[in-house]
Amino acid sequence: MLDIKTASELTIGDMLAARERIAPYVHRTPVLTSSYLNDLTGAELFFKCENFQKAGAFKVRGASNAVFGLSDEMAKRGVATHSSGNHALSLSYAAGRRGIPCHVVMPRTAPEAKKAAVRGYGGIITECEPSTTSREEVFARVQAETGAEFVHPYNDVRVIAGQATCSAELLEQTEGLDAVVAPIGGGGMVSGTCLTLSNLAPGVRIYAAEPEQADDAYRSFKAGHIIADDAPVTVADGLKVPLKENTWHFVSHDVTDILTASEQEIIDAMKLTWQRMKIVIEASCAVPLATILKNRETFAGKRVGVIITGGNVDLDTLPWIK
Repeated sequence: MLDIKTASELTIGDMLAARERIAPYVHRTPVLTSSYLNDLTGAELFFKCENFQKAGAFKVRGASNAVFGLSDEMAKRGVATHSSGNHALSLSYAAGRRGIPCHVVMPRTAPEAKKAAVRGYGGIITECEPSTTSREEVFARVQAETGAEFVHPYNDVRVIAGQATCSAELLEQTEGLDAVVAPIGGGGMVSGTCLTLSNLAPGVRIYAAEPEQADDAYRSFKAGHIIADDAPVTVADGLKVPLKENTWHFVSHDVTDILTASEQEIIDAMKLTWQRMKIVIEASCAVPLATILKNRETFAGKRVGVIITGGNVDLDTLPWIK
């Protein structure tokens, strides 16, 4: 069990323990390349494809670490969370593997594909309005009624330690990286990336990529303190949530810069990835490529890891279809 509470106490040993704990329940995902995208960006891009992960998203790493790190006594009451999608279905998957209940609060506007996946893994959904305020209010009621263990989507050291295993694999699969770019919403993946790279490859620069229309992490980074938006509107539905204290610790200490992309740039990058790489990715995962295309001078001539965080797409509402 991981019994520490704050991000500053996390060590690389916690990542290594998480890696061993979750190994039976997650995939070691592939790294793909595209000569076309390399030519387009002037960089060598290495895509870490968590869209091929169990439950279709990187979040199964952190969720599995939290679920399988629980004592038997704690596990009996089950787990609970609030999430727009990928953490919800990842926690439902992990709870199902352990045979315990999973209660999930989801915005009523969350993609139907993600709701269906949560139910498919045995998760019990309670819907809320699409705002952080409503999400937290409804969740407090659900947790009080169930007594389940709260596994926060990102502001949880168990989750961060699990997400950190992704970039550990990337380092083993790709030599000589100069930089890694990952999308940022609440900052769980970026924090895990910071934990691993700052310890194992401190020379690698870490960039976070964010939608212009949900750029609270960018504004927080520039201001030097957390700025939280309540209900931003963006096609990148996985990146609408604000930073919290545990993720802010890593973002403020270890991130080189936060880059943003417009809605059209995100959609174009998503479509380009589908066309050229023949893989299904979510809009949220297209934000890193969108920012690389927008900031070619930053990445030109560099070897760049790009974390593709998930592939759970509602195929009936693709953003380039009007």
